[in-house]
Amino acid sequence: MEKVLIIKAGYSEFLERNHSRKVSFGDVLRTTPLLHLYKEDNVTWVTDESAYPLLENNPFIKRLLPYDVNTILQLESEEFDSVINLEKVPGICALADKIKAWKKFGFRFNTFTGEAEAHDRAFEVLAVSSDSILKQKNEKTAQELLFEMVGKKWNGEKYVLGYKPRTMEQYDVCLNTLAGQKWPNKAWSAERWNRIEEKLIEEGLKVSRQDKQPNEILTNLHDYMDWINSGKLVISNDSLGMHLAIALNKKILALFGPTPHKEVYFYGQGKAILPDPVPECMPCFKPECKKEKPCILDINTEKFLEEIKKIQNFY
Repeated sequence: MEKVLIIKAGYSEFLERNHSRKVSFGDVLRTTPLLHLYKEDNVTWVTDESAYPLLENNPFIKRLLPYDVNTILQLESEEFDSVINLEKVPGICALADKIKAWKKFGFRFNTFTGEAEAHDRAFEVLAVSSDSILKQKNEKTAQELLFEMVGKKWNGEKYVLGYKPRTMEQYDVCLNTLAGQKWPNKAWSAERWNRIEEKLIEEGLKVSRQDKQPNEILTNLHDYMDWINSGKLVISNDSLGMHLAIALNKKILALFGPTPHKEVYFYGQGKAILPDPVPECMPCFKPECKKEKPCILDINTEKFLEEIKKIQNFY
């Protein structure tokens, strides 16, 4: 049994160069397949405290710590067999460099430039996240790149979510309609959501819609996970809701515009829905579109309805 430290607070997305103090919950969840490699080991995971509901009661995490001053001071005096730093925030990289460990993976601190740089096996991940052309050409899923960072091969390992939802499936379809503040460009229009909702109800389906839910579902992660679990099929943009649907083994259709669908693996549970036609600039990785309309609005509503019928076996 080895002592392993994983640092993933969610401040920098695994395959994005930029970082902030806004937590990307979906990116925290999509790094959990890595835990399969260390399920027999003593794993400590450091994250932002707001992301705790995604990692609490995880069977492969022995100790969950918040990223705060007390944790920093503790880790600087602790020893590990392996440290895996999945954050590109310079200060977190500097901390990871100070922690005593035989093996280190992921990202480290360049004392000359003051920026994050890659440990040997993470060069491809850093290149993909930093170079928009390489990112557009990338054919590997996030899981493949994640496992390669630690010198392993991904063999289809799934997300690991410790939370046990309190709800049963009660809706045929849950419409996960909202896009986060960080990526307003991911949002589909209210008119298109209205069209989908109306058609599904006409088909006699029971539908629940995110933007019509009580505030606690929108602001409390436990309640939000319960809501996602209440649907047989989840329709979502590229967001936490999509990753939760995958983790909860839901049927899933995900709408993509500015972000790369090839990085997402659906484990045979669904697929990505793309604009028609797909523009040359997609994916652009831009929070806002400078064109007349965002490409995600070119997702054809009628063709999308056909995809919904196929996945739900309505015919």
